[in-house]
Amino acid sequence: MARPTKYKPEYVKQAEKLIRLHAGDREIADFFGVTETTLNNWKLKHPEFLESLKRTKEEVDAQVEQSLWRRANGYSHHSEKVFQFQGQIIRTNTVEHYPPDPTSMIFWLKNRQPDKWRDRREPPAEESEIPLSNPDPDV
Repeated sequence: MARPTKYKPEYVKQAEKLIRLHAGDREIADFFGVTETTLNNWKLKHPEFLESLKRTKEEVDAQVEQSLWRRANGYSHHSEKVFQFQGQIIRTNTVEHYPPDPTSMIFWLKNRQPDKWRDRREPPAEESEIPLSNPDPDV
């Protein structure tokens, strides 16, 4: 006779929250006090659990992708600065500017266009064949 499952429907929302806190499957399984194998079995037996995990991971990944894109291209946002001048609190609206970030650009391009932006390119076959000795003795 199989052991009763520890799975509960409320685990769907709890797992979503854990993913938003950057937890992976190992951490989620640990939180619920089960093995990763059990977590994977829950995904198979409870489609709503699997779909929730997939959807939440896609949402979080999209947020990170959007942040990387913004860093690669530069961006601006409105903010409020708070100062003290002669004992008075002064609040002023301002616009913060962040220039494009070269590291983010490189990361993006290497992953989106690896053939064009990889660190090391392989030379064409003809160029890589360098003779070890000169075949023409008059040179």
